[in-house]
Amino acid sequence: MLEKTEEKSIVVALAGAPNVGKSTVFNLLTGLSQHVGNWPGKTIEQKTGVLRRGNWNINIVDLPGTYSLTANSAEEQIARDYLVKDNPDVVVAVLNAASLERNLYLVAELIELSPRLIIALNMIDVAHQQGMKIDPEALASVLNVPVVPVIANKNKGLKELVEQIMLEYDRPVGSREVKHIEYGSEIKDTIDHVAGLLTPEITAPYPQHWTAMKLLEGDDQINKLIRKRCPADRWGILDDFLGDNESAAVDIATLRFEWVEKMVAVAQEKPHIGWVSFSERIDRAATHPIIGLLILIGILGLIFWLVYSLGIPIQKFLEVNLIEKGRALVYGNLSFMPIWFQSFLADGLLSGVGTVLTFIPILFFFFAAWAAMEDIGYTARAAFVTDRFMHLLGLHGKSCLPLVLGFGCNVPAVLGTRIIDSPRARLLTILLTPLVPCSGRMAVIAIVAAAFFGSQAVLVSIGIIIFSLLMLVLVGIILNRFVIRGESGALIMELPLYHVPDARLIGIVTWQNILAFIKRAGTIILAVSLVVWLLSVIPNGNINDSILAQFGKMIEPVGRLMGLNWQMMVALLSSFVAKENTIATLAILLGGNGTDLSQQLKQILTPAAALSFLVFQVLFIPCVATVAAIKQETGGWRWPLFSVAFQFVVSFVMAILIYQIAHLTGF
Repeated sequence: MLEKTEEKSIVVALAGAPNVGKSTVFNLLTGLSQHVGNWPGKTIEQKTGVLRRGNWNINIVDLPGTYSLTANSAEEQIARDYLVKDNPDVVVAVLNAASLERNLYLVAELIELSPRLIIALNMIDVAHQQGMKIDPEALASVLNVPVVPVIANKNKGLKELVEQIMLEYDRPVGSREVKHIEYGSEIKDTIDHVAGLLTPEITAPYPQHWTAMKLLEGDDQINKLIRKRCPADRWGILDDFLGDNESAAVDIATLRFEWVEKMVAVAQEKPHIGWVSFSERIDRAATHPIIGLLILIGILGLIFWLVYSLGIPIQKFLEVNLIEKGRALVYGNLSFMPIWFQSFLADGLLSGVGTVLTFIPILFFFFAAWAAMEDIGYTARAAFVTDRFMHLLGLHGKSCLPLVLGFGCNVPAVLGTRIIDSPRARLLTILLTPLVPCSGRMAVIAIVAAAFFGSQAVLVSIGIIIFSLLMLVLVGIILNRFVIRGESGALIMELPLYHVPDARLIGIVTWQNILAFIKRAGTIILAVSLVVWLLSVIPNGNINDSILAQFGKMIEPVGRLMGLNWQMMVALLSSFVAKENTIATLAILLGGNGTDLSQQLKQILTPAAALSFLVFQVLFIPCVATVAAIKQETGGWRWPLFSVAFQFVVSFVMAILIYQIAHLTGF
């Protein structure tokens, strides 16, 4: 009888600087077996996943990007604390082979902290494209640490990385002597003296010797912790000693950089003087003040062309075969059921949630195109070329990144503002983020523009997006000069090297976004759709006599200023819960006779009204999830309520103005 092999469950942490391909490694190793949430007590995203290999369950944690283990930001503190407090079984340091010198500084700290360390030397192919010759075996020999060459976006080397993780876990701790940095007797004595003034109880859960080094390096978080725990008399002695040895921080950093230079000299042969890399040649155009902006506009236009050319026909097919035929089947085969139940299935579920689900093809092409841009390395360039416009708003250059992220969803964009150091710039970016058209708004723009403007829909959509961004600039200038005053900072960011996108990775990211959308459709949008349906049939089943109609007709006079009837106004208001609810609500209010939604819209709106509707939709108040994120990030209700009130006024004023101008010009 064969004995059952005992399962092994281990925890592996992926550490590395931003833009080294760490998330690519994580996505390819874990596939769809991922959980995305927030770190406890933080708003920074936490990604965990499971890789099953034989009898091994490898739990992988994707740590936030960090250049060092000195906690200068929330991301660095999370990465550092996880490595120290949670003590993962194996740490994989993912390095960019083309930026080896910059990435090895983190390794210099990890080898002092992690007993089981593996280096995944990623982007070997990109390094070769840059004219560099990398020798992974030489690096492994000089460090005495396993080094696995990887080309993550081509799924090369990952199998070997997993095998090395399992080998490293089975290796007894301490059986390999890692080549630590030689700090010299003077620095070593200084570190030992500080460690002698501490105790394990004071430094827990951090190692005593490591804590002493961080105190000498001037780590604020460690300093505050030790000051709080240390007896007053001992802290006085320790503080005086740290004050007398302030130069130790510079000495430690200098020795680490010298160590890094030695490692690089052994493992890397740099290109000859005058070599111009592939990325540099492309960036001459992609980051040019004028050409770069034209390239960005062209790429956004291409994305919309893909959405309309490929997504809309599929959406129309699903609308006919899923919604219209589904409604006919319900009313034709369930005639024996109460009419309210038939209406619930046909008008509440199929017309509401079903119509929203038909947008999956549109969102698929959008998310896939956006994931490809990120994987290629272009989104950082998009942030770079828009930086000069950020200065018009008084923003720190880093504000570009969360604003660009807002094209996908405003919620993570708001949370992403944590990368901004200046509290003032961060607050201003948070308030501007809801003005970036998210994928939900884009879905509404796509269906309405396609219904009214036909072959001109792409140009209209791009025009609406550009208009919303111009409004973002205008609002930013107003807020910067009259509400949140201050000075802006300079943009300091690393541009990742270009590389060929990986279809599998793009597929995983796209599927994750689509799945999140489906979950939203099955919860928030379903709930809102059913509430809208219920209000549309009470009290007698006639929508024109319903509570919803009565409410809509109360606000219809305001809507008429924009050319909109009460159905359109109710649909816009329902978008407060989720922007996609606009279409779900319209499907319920207008889809009662089984006519295609696009045809229904043409019957009740003029082109001028459709244009004002799109302007209203793209500028209207943020959804409830975004409001909650703003409340969480600003620590109160003052700024979320300000954001709602301000955008409410802006959207009404601009929509009325656009309609009146378009109507008077005969549009």
